[in-house]
Amino acid sequence: MTIALHPSERAALRRMSRPARRRAWRQAAVIAAPIVCVIAALVLGALVLFNWGAAAASRSPGASASVSLSAAHPDRSAFASPGDGTTGTAPLPALPAALRGLSGASAAGIVPAQPFTTRGASPLDRVRALECLAAAIYYEAASEPDEGQRAVAQVVLNRVRHPAFPATVCGVVYQGAERASGCQFSFACDGAMARVPSAKGWARAARTAASALAGYVFAPVGLATHYHTYAVTPSWNRSLVMTDVVGAHFFHRWKGVWGTAAAFHQPYSGREPLPGPPVRPAEPLIALERAVAVAPPIAANSGMQPRLLESGAPLPSAPAADPAPDSQILDRWKDSGKPLR
Repeated sequence: MTIALHPSERAALRRMSRPARRRAWRQAAVIAAPIVCVIAALVLGALVLFNWGAAAASRSPGASASVSLSAAHPDRSAFASPGDGTTGTAPLPALPAALRGLSGASAAGIVPAQPFTTRGASPLDRVRALECLAAAIYYEAASEPDEGQRAVAQVVLNRVRHPAFPATVCGVVYQGAERASGCQFSFACDGAMARVPSAKGWARAARTAASALAGYVFAPVGLATHYHTYAVTPSWNRSLVMTDVVGAHFFHRWKGVWGTAAAFHQPYSGREPLPGPPVRPAEPLIALERAVAVAPPIAANSGMQPRLLESGAPLPSAPAADPAPDSQILDRWKDSGKPLR
């Protein structure tokens, strides 16, 4: 049986139930607040640990190369480059008169290089320069991030404009390769070029080389002309000034006046040699004034006595044989084919 309530009675019942609902919400809030605080603390702690780990990884040498390469290029085996890459050094020439009045103090800080230009080069020179610079980038920094490849390219072009090095890109890249040791860039002597380049890796290195030859400047390394990986410590390490660390490479420049922007005055006009290491000269041959007869080798079973075999003394001539006696066969029996009686 349903009892109908007057509207005034229903309004009274609603007013009586409101405090009960408010008390229920307050109790739920008291219970949920600690749970929410605990969850928020756990999430915050996880974020802090993640950021700390990423910062520590970025400070370790070569970590940025690994992270960048893994994100952009999953196939790491195609981009393996030597881990002991380093440049050689070269003796400085006599200080020109234009640099004698300068102070080495102007080399303080990181001074960006001037944009490189191939305006005075022929199309053939530009193609050769691109191939040589791409080879240096690929074999020296294929597993580096983009910044590491640009830094290597900047070192090569800085050397082209420094009077201590050749004035061509290919000349700089393969300097010293005509000798068994002494290459300025390690890949030209350590057998790295025997590996077939990866198509993707070479294309990436060629893009970096083309950008550098077109005038792109990687400013962080400044006027660096040398570099080495963290795996080696070359002998010239303490005689130069370090400019930056990019990826797995440490970059250095000359001290004093030779490390200033005024020292990089060598012009580039092309005349690029053939890409690749130069052909090493063969062993010199001894030229004789006249032909010398060579005696044939003596057989082992010649019957010669051991004491005379290697003495070098001439052999005595054999005595002349006695002439054969006159034949006693009658002329009519000669060449007849019949037996003698």
